[in-house]
Amino acid sequence: MLTDGTRATASPGATDRFETNGTRGTGPVNITGIIAEYAASTSVDALPADVRERGRLIIMDELACAAFGQTRTPGKLATGYAVPMGGVGTCRVLGTEHRTTAPYAALANGTAGHADEVDGAHVVGGHPGATIVHAVAAIAEHRRATGDALLNAVVLGYEIGNRLIRACGGVFGVKSRLHLHADFLHTIGATVAACRVLDLGPKAYADAMALATFQANGLVALFQERRHISKSFCNGQYAFAGVSAALMANAGLEGCEDVLGAENGLLAAWGLDDAASSLIDGLGHDYAVMGANFKFINAGYPIHAAVEAAMAVLHDHRIQPAEIDAVEVGMPTHALRVVDNRAMHNICLQDMLGAAIVQGGHRLRESPFPLLLSDPAFQAMRGRIDLRPDPELDAEQPNGRGARVTFVMRDGSRLSERVNQPKGHSTGDPIGWDDLRDKWADALPTVDIDRLVRISQAVDELDDVEELLQIFDPPRHTA
Repeated sequence: MLTDGTRATASPGATDRFETNGTRGTGPVNITGIIAEYAASTSVDALPADVRERGRLIIMDELACAAFGQTRTPGKLATGYAVPMGGVGTCRVLGTEHRTTAPYAALANGTAGHADEVDGAHVVGGHPGATIVHAVAAIAEHRRATGDALLNAVVLGYEIGNRLIRACGGVFGVKSRLHLHADFLHTIGATVAACRVLDLGPKAYADAMALATFQANGLVALFQERRHISKSFCNGQYAFAGVSAALMANAGLEGCEDVLGAENGLLAAWGLDDAASSLIDGLGHDYAVMGANFKFINAGYPIHAAVEAAMAVLHDHRIQPAEIDAVEVGMPTHALRVVDNRAMHNICLQDMLGAAIVQGGHRLRESPFPLLLSDPAFQAMRGRIDLRPDPELDAEQPNGRGARVTFVMRDGSRLSERVNQPKGHSTGDPIGWDDLRDKWADALPTVDIDRLVRISQAVDELDDVEELLQIFDPPRHTA
């Protein structure tokens, strides 16, 4: 086992294999064992070039989200809790001067990473980055791991977390069938990723996955809150669980051998009929990072296409808000249910679209709420927004993120725009380093964004992840 201060790399030569014959061949199939043995064998060298590049982009964006999230209430609250509870440690709370232990750094950074809805979403399930990237970054900093260990583990965590969500019915299926927020399954992805950074053997992976299941859950009722506190905190808690479970397994704690596939295991509780095949078929060939979406406004992802469509109409026709009599918004039914008249402003379509129309768009640094709530122009515009399912979008992309916006003008004319997928969506035009540079240059004024881009582009060449993470340290003030 590794000890504090020992550098970890993502070498594929992990040992400590299962002693039973249940992994393959004779005997019952051990689903957890298959995942564990696959995960322990992964390495950056085996990843296709486009997968490595997408992973680099994700790492930069998600780390920046956490530093940015320290300017928002959930990030501040999580840091205020995590730092004294975790005590003195080696791991950064990004964007602050605080350092604490790896699990609590993961909790603080994961919470801050989702604090203002600017972190990436995924076509299969939720917000993997806020959990997985911050779990991996914390354990990598704790072990002074290399950049290739960080990159490999992030790609691995996305693959396992999103496969589990797909095996349980996808983000909408988990919500409607099980009343659970699917992001809690990214805990297992974070756990496996943390084990990879620690270079544990497959047996320890299985123990860690079992230990992680004791620490994570997510009832959809959390969406009823008003301030986006627990919605942010859940991702931090899942990151905490992943890191702590890996460290527990490394310390010798044990769990059941097949927590995923056992008779009363995870897939039996929540999986679909074909859950096992969804989880294990094609491992190492279907990389979930390629389904990652990037956000460019601070709103729930189903809102983005509607805002883009509205801004296109305003710009192309040079109209003023006072000329608009009504705003008709159509989107797929599943997406509509996520953002229709929610209490949390930045996952409420009516709030965020109304603000965008009145203000001429959104800027990450300028959260419009709660100040805009008292603006008569906003109140009037919000009341004109009519959100409804769009049959065409339902047929073409039932789980998609497209939207159609129609402005009904005072003179009776109608101006429409449809956006099939917002900027940053994995099925649209690919985003690159210039897009992320532009996103964060204004939002993080104290961070050297050019240096961040440069180092992130070559993250897998770093001898120590410290070189990347220290970019987010606040400026030192001299007397």
